[in-house]
Amino acid sequence: MSGLRLPSTVLGLLERRRGLQESASSSASASVVQPPHEADESGQEPAVNDDLKLPKMGSLAIIITSNVMLQLTFFIIVSSSNEYAQYLGGTSTFSGLVIGIPTVFSGIALLPLMRLDQGGYKRPLHFACASAVLGNVLYGLAYHAHWLYLILLGRIVTGFAFTFWMYNKRYCSDPRIVGLRRRTTLAGWLVLGQGIGFSLGPFVGGLLYKVGFNNSVFNGFTSPAWIMAALWAVFWVVAAFVYEDVPKAQPASQSIPLQPISAQGTISAEEDAKEDGSSGVTTAEVSETGDSQPPPIFRMNKRQWGVTVTMCWFAMTCFHILGAWEANIPVFTSSHLRSNPFHFTPFAAGNMIALGGACTIPFLLLNLHFARRVQDRHTLAMGTSIGLTGLIIALAILGEEEVNYGSLFICWFLVALGFNIASTVTLSLLSKQLPGEWNGRVSLAIQYSNYTGRVTGAVWGGAGVKVGMLSYVGMQVAFVGIGYIMFVTLWKQLKAKTG
Repeated sequence: MSGLRLPSTVLGLLERRRGLQESASSSASASVVQPPHEADESGQEPAVNDDLKLPKMGSLAIIITSNVMLQLTFFIIVSSSNEYAQYLGGTSTFSGLVIGIPTVFSGIALLPLMRLDQGGYKRPLHFACASAVLGNVLYGLAYHAHWLYLILLGRIVTGFAFTFWMYNKRYCSDPRIVGLRRRTTLAGWLVLGQGIGFSLGPFVGGLLYKVGFNNSVFNGFTSPAWIMAALWAVFWVVAAFVYEDVPKAQPASQSIPLQPISAQGTISAEEDAKEDGSSGVTTAEVSETGDSQPPPIFRMNKRQWGVTVTMCWFAMTCFHILGAWEANIPVFTSSHLRSNPFHFTPFAAGNMIALGGACTIPFLLLNLHFARRVQDRHTLAMGTSIGLTGLIIALAILGEEEVNYGSLFICWFLVALGFNIASTVTLSLLSKQLPGEWNGRVSLAIQYSNYTGRVTGAVWGGAGVKVGMLSYVGMQVAFVGIGYIMFVTLWKQLKAKTG
């Protein structure tokens, strides 16, 4: 055979075929080692992508400012709502209902509003501004009318403004304007606004209560609402001129379905196909064929359902616990329990809430910096652990005969810091693991979870003294424990891009 020589044409064909096989093999190997939508181990960005895009700064500033305004509106009445409700003939539990009821009606109004928003944010923004102005006016008029249920009605109307919380979150994860590696960072800005709201709001509300303003219209109970109504009117005018809505065209999905992650951090399409019974063809593979046929209908597998339920649970838990503490501190510190040596006024209780919130702000600013480098699942684990530490300390000190200011403040600070940090990643993590066109559904699911947490937390916090403070904190620990079980079970599936 050594003396046999093949024609040059045959040799050329064989060499060409060998080259094509090697090229195909190397291409397939590269696609397995580094999926197109997964960050490599060194953390380097792909050479060409739009993962870092951001919306126009003016419009983004309006969205972030609207979040701060909503947080201030929600929390500014926390300091004095208990005294206000009792003055009009209500109870502490009714006060908790006044704090939490807006989120119920916000959830009711959200679905009809989404049918009218045309995929944008301008109509919901105008609706929120109008509702905030009218709701605060009604809340302020309740004192002059001396009608208890007018403060409830005012908060219900204000609740329609809180529909824009969902649009805040959806805007910061909208694939049309926000890249994958910017979503957690923008969510961090929203949480920073949340920290400003629950620190500045109770402080201003308590200060206005102390000043008093002896007037049947503008006084310590009503002045927070009147001031917020004026601020919303000014903001409405500014937003009408500055905000530019997002483009209506929806781009192709920037995310791929969540896949199982191996020990080396790579995605195995074959394992995922076995898990959900699919044909093993992923969304990325379909898009690479270049066919003009419409993409297949996306169906969530078991892992994706697990991640979605876990994020919704943590969204509910974070806001339940934060809302409960914010509503409970004025009630507990003004109660006649033997363990309460404070006997705080609304001003003093508001100062305590505000001081705890203010102390979290430097750490929330650090969280903005580290969000670009730390995985969302690590941020969630750290925040939840910090908050749980505060709850466990609270259980220990509430079992004593008397609670001192320092120990209660430390508990509140840890709870506020931990669960605010944890709430940063619930939507951003989920939006990175589901297709971009699902952003509206994902935002809605997380927002309804937030609403559930806010309203149940506010009512539970108002009733905390009545049901017993140990039982009040113990149920919150149970919520976190359930979340830990879900979290540990799905640890590998919670991996997502940083930033």
